[in-house]
Amino acid sequence: MNSRKIKTWAWVHKWSSLVCTVFMLLLCITGLPLIFHHEIGHLLGTEVEAPKMPANTPRISLDKVLDIAKAKHPDRVVQFASQPEDDDGLWFVTLTPTPAPTEDFKSVAVDARTGVVLAQPKFDEGFMYVMFKLHVDLFAGLPGKLFLGFMGLLLLVAIVSGVVLYSPFMRKLDFGTVRREKRPRLKWLDLHNLLGIVTLVWLFVVGSTGMINTWADLVIKYWQYDQLSTLLAPYKDQPTVAVAERGSVQRSMDEAMQRAPGTKLSFIAFPGTAFSSPHHTTFFLRGNEPFTSKLLQPVLVDAKTTEVTAAPKMPWYLTALLVSQPLHFGDYGGMPMQILWALLDIATIIVLGSGLYLWLKRGKTVPARTASNAPAASPGSERAPPNASGAQPDPAPAMKVQA
Repeated sequence: MNSRKIKTWAWVHKWSSLVCTVFMLLLCITGLPLIFHHEIGHLLGTEVEAPKMPANTPRISLDKVLDIAKAKHPDRVVQFASQPEDDDGLWFVTLTPTPAPTEDFKSVAVDARTGVVLAQPKFDEGFMYVMFKLHVDLFAGLPGKLFLGFMGLLLLVAIVSGVVLYSPFMRKLDFGTVRREKRPRLKWLDLHNLLGIVTLVWLFVVGSTGMINTWADLVIKYWQYDQLSTLLAPYKDQPTVAVAERGSVQRSMDEAMQRAPGTKLSFIAFPGTAFSSPHHTTFFLRGNEPFTSKLLQPVLVDAKTTEVTAAPKMPWYLTALLVSQPLHFGDYGGMPMQILWALLDIATIIVLGSGLYLWLKRGKTVPARTASNAPAASPGSERAPPNASGAQPDPAPAMKVQA
């Protein structure tokens, strides 16, 4: 590249990095404990588990489970019911003042075999809740999500521009060179460049999936408008089905499971809630394989008659949303992948921290005898660094609910 193109790319890299770095640092730090949220929950004693029983222990009716949960909060309505991915012996029932979306919810954990209330966990307090909210929306709701999504976009721009700049600025040095004998600023510059290029693919994957996750609310609303509105046309202008008029939820679930064999239940959305319609109980089913377990198949069951009325296929944009969430947190490969994700996250923190250090030290010029072999400087200096800093943008749950 000629000097003019290099200068243009350096300007793009400098300002895209500078604008997003502080927020990416925050997301990277808060994302680290979220990778191990189940393990941390076990250590803190906040993770609810069903007692060990033989696998063939019979389950009680789902209708009874819901009655038991509702008895704990008789002034509320059941909004969602869900089961953990690896434990069908437990039900989490979410109860709210109305079916409409709200932050005011109560959760009741009921043993699926005995009907015993195991706990009433609070998901809206504690250390992990603070980490989650900071990571997802900065406690600012949808505007916070969209803002973090824009920061994720700037991260991707910084990564691409850093790749473009890497070759011309590192052509006189062997790959991986860290000049420890030189000034501290040069050593940190080399380390910044090395870790940036090594974590390149991971940064791009995590950054892009995080950005996609920030669009979850808008994508779901578009799906409801684009596809569900057509399916629900025969029910137009009809009121939400009253609880007293609804058929058996257990029978509805049995009908839904028969419609999609080889699947397991993920969660249930009741009439009038954000993930259902005023006239249906919607069952979201997942596959049994590692990949398909992250994809959901909705089955709409008439709340009165308990008959299946539709089982629409997820459009490509919702599939992309569902795949991006577990990929963002490394949920596909168990503990080995979680550890790898955590190590790469820590490396990213170093990239971010070194970028800020190099920016703050930008006033100190490099002596002429070393400048000829030196790669680019930090974000915002007279010459931009060859790679971007990054972190884990929003891991907002796509189609999951807080159970």
